[in-house]
Amino acid sequence: MSAPQKKTIGRSLLVTSAAVLSSLALTAPVALAAPSPSPTGPSPSASPSVTPPAKMSTVGGARLGLAGTQVNLANGVPVLPKDITARSWIVTDAESGDVLAAHNAHWRLPPASTMKMLFADTVLPKFPKTEKHKVLPSDLAGIGAGSSMVGIKENETYTVHDLWLGVFLRSGNDAVHVLSAMNQGVAKTVAEMNEHAEELQALDTHVVSPDGYDAPGQVSSAYDLTLFARSGLQKKDFREYCSTVTAEFPGATTKNKKGKTVRKPFEIRNTNRLLSGDYDISQYQGIAGVKNGNTTNAGATFTGVAERNGRVLLVTVMNPSKEEHNEVYKETAKLFDWGFKAAGKVEPVGELVPPKGAAGSSAQPAASGQAGGGSGGSGDSGGSGASAKPVTSATAGGGSGGVWTALGITGGLLVLLAAGGFLVNRRWPLPDLVRRRSSRS
Repeated sequence: MSAPQKKTIGRSLLVTSAAVLSSLALTAPVALAAPSPSPTGPSPSASPSVTPPAKMSTVGGARLGLAGTQVNLANGVPVLPKDITARSWIVTDAESGDVLAAHNAHWRLPPASTMKMLFADTVLPKFPKTEKHKVLPSDLAGIGAGSSMVGIKENETYTVHDLWLGVFLRSGNDAVHVLSAMNQGVAKTVAEMNEHAEELQALDTHVVSPDGYDAPGQVSSAYDLTLFARSGLQKKDFREYCSTVTAEFPGATTKNKKGKTVRKPFEIRNTNRLLSGDYDISQYQGIAGVKNGNTTNAGATFTGVAERNGRVLLVTVMNPSKEEHNEVYKETAKLFDWGFKAAGKVEPVGELVPPKGAAGSSAQPAASGQAGGGSGGSGDSGGSGASAKPVTSATAGGGSGGVWTALGITGGLLVLLAAGGFLVNRRWPLPDLVRRRSSRS
């Protein structure tokens, strides 16, 4: 069986300064309530709450543990959009790791399918993409009612590549369960995800179901989801899958009129509407992934990464209270617009911590953003859509229609671009960003 024909839009950044070591830091989502920031504390609740807890984690900076909006407004810094209704959100500069602004960043909430970022970061390295697996009925057991599905069939054979396309493009819980079965089961996969979250110092997170389906006690936070995206985007395959707009997925095996066995593929399209577009929202300029989600408890959630004029941002928005179609993407776009205007002007309110394995790392409050008090106000955004044109773009063919730009980040070691003095980022080092232009299909 031939590999599916996916349409991936490559996009990336070139580190040109001789004194700068680029590193990537990214954001994540948040949504409904749960107590106890400690993994060893009381079991968190899956029940919604309208207010954040009075005390939250201060990992990454004391201000990130405060309820409400945290931003340092000053002369020259644009005010935040007034109409952001999400329970939690975060805007991060991807190169510096600085948190530019946040709202209830450590609120432990149901994450929905954004939890699949941690699933992919944990499981994706284990199996070569060409490996094949015949699906057993037991592989699909235990999938929650109403789950999003890519359409996997029992007794059909799929490549690992097929399965990951199903995870990223269609948020397929069936694909997650098959990959978990290949990984010796859901229980083992969940345990490994929790271990990996702890290694990443994502201390707000407790995994119950690998696909993000609502489950009692399953929570994460905007801050933690940022750490998952940051870790995942170091992996070439992760970057490739999360920026894929459309792909062909194997259908069921049937017989044609001549009695010949055939297996016709069908097209799947990324449900990230800032990447694929929709009737009421355009593709966001410079978007490159990462993952969306939607469940009863979590509401709509989304983590996205985008680039303009050499600046890379990641924004996460969870559970907007405004009930409008694609609202989570509309609020994300407004925060992206603010972030691109504010980056380089606004003083950060926190930072992302490195994994435990990084030398000298510790999940302690960072110095950044601790000084100064209170929450910054918000006001008129000055309008969206005023950002510069994307540096490079590619048109996806095959009926995809539209233009996307996607982020490509090379694997391997950081590259020092100059002899002599250079800046060593104090955070967890990530691969340098390199420009590559995708060919038009």
